[in-house]
Amino acid sequence: MPTQPPRPDHRTWWTVGVLGASYALAQTGSTLMMTVTALTGSLLSEDPALATLPLAVQFLATMIATIPAAELTTRAGARLGFSAGQLVGAISAALAAVAVVLGDYWLFVAASGGIGIHNAVWQRLRFAAGDAVEPAHRARAISYLLAGGVVAALLGPWLATHTRDLFTPAAFAGSFIALSGLCLINASVLQAGRYARIKKQSSSASGRPLRVVARQPVFVVAALSAAIGFGAMILVMTTTPLAVTACGFSFEDAAWVIQWHVLAMYVPSFFTGRLIERYGAARVIGAGAALNVVTALVNVSGMSAGHFWLGLVCLGVAWNLMFVGGTSLLAEAHRPEEQGKIQGLNDFVVFGVVATASLSSGVLYATVGWAALNSLVAVLAVIVLLAVGLLVRQKRALPASLTLRDAS
Repeated sequence: MPTQPPRPDHRTWWTVGVLGASYALAQTGSTLMMTVTALTGSLLSEDPALATLPLAVQFLATMIATIPAAELTTRAGARLGFSAGQLVGAISAALAAVAVVLGDYWLFVAASGGIGIHNAVWQRLRFAAGDAVEPAHRARAISYLLAGGVVAALLGPWLATHTRDLFTPAAFAGSFIALSGLCLINASVLQAGRYARIKKQSSSASGRPLRVVARQPVFVVAALSAAIGFGAMILVMTTTPLAVTACGFSFEDAAWVIQWHVLAMYVPSFFTGRLIERYGAARVIGAGAALNVVTALVNVSGMSAGHFWLGLVCLGVAWNLMFVGGTSLLAEAHRPEEQGKIQGLNDFVVFGVVATASLSSGVLYATVGWAALNSLVAVLAVIVLLAVGLLVRQKRALPASLTLRDAS
């Protein structure tokens, strides 16, 4: 029988709850932006090819800002660092609304970059949730925080629908005002946290060099899991509406499939942490990678509405297992003084892959097709399975007194 971890201290879970509320608000804003940014770009740009550039700039800005965001929240502390990120989001969203009213496409692109920087900061909420509790409950805290995405799945599209025409004829200006308001509310919510357990670090230069830490098998598997889990999700999710409509189904059918997918991404968060506590992060990651193989098999085996639905539900659960598992496993790769820079490097890798996937998904679908794209997802998942297998073998070979971090 596995050893049961100590019972959680309810006082530390208050901060996890605050961070979870912050994540729900931030993810709601992100869902809202995914819904309206490309449409807004198409209205402001005379060249249809530039319609998705603002969204691509958001992803690229997130990738570039990951390491500075880690430095900010590590050195300034959780309260100040995350609040500063929300203020950047509020200002950038307000600037985007002004750009829409003025009809200024390039100002809108610049504002989208600011929203991307804001995204890089709040994505670190999952690390703060893990740091707020005892190590034995880190996985559960991260998992519960991500459960806030269920709120986003329902509230984000609702906001998009009800704010689009608030400033007619400037379509979608109201959506960016709504995002600005969400950011200001979020900054206020963050003040309620008790961040005493989340230690500040004075220097990103302390600890081992990055190249040493990044060569550790445990870091490679943690980053690979989150990156491939997220990248595969973006590749398939963004092209599914194209495949659905190409098969003669309606836009409403595509929206129904995507809504089930988003729920499948976040609902498992209510139990993923407990699975990690019981079976370990590596095995949960392996289960997620295996489920991505199932996703690919379902998607290439038929083109009915049922196939699209089942494939996207499997894809959502796989993302959850791989992303939560990878985030939890990352804690085994760094020492306390290395925490900020290693988390920043991890997110740089993850969101670099996400940006690449978002930029290439449409091209891959148009050039190689739906079946080949899903085959690529299966190959990437098998790579993760092999890496997890090697890591588990290494861990079994270690003396009980050594950790993966100490052995590297």
